[in-house]
Amino acid sequence: MNGSLIPLNFLPLGRKGKVKELTSDGNLRRRMLDLGLIRDTEVEALQVSPSGDPVAYFIRGAVIALRSEEASKIMVEVS
Repeated sequence: MNGSLIPLNFLPLGRKGKVKELTSDGNLRRRMLDLGLIRDTEVEALQVSPSGDPVAYFIRGAVIALRSEEASKIMVEVS
């Protein structure tokens, strides 16, 4: 799985990835950029909620919950 580009919502729990591309636009893109999701930012999938959505991610020293729909617009390279 190393080096492959996948949507963030497919990143397995406990794994890390680096942001390579945002495929969203408008307000959602602005929100992702404001959260620090810029190119080469490291993201780690921490835990999933009991209902399965959202998922908690460790991003730049903070834990951020993203819904699957939002996370699917963030392409990461698995490390």
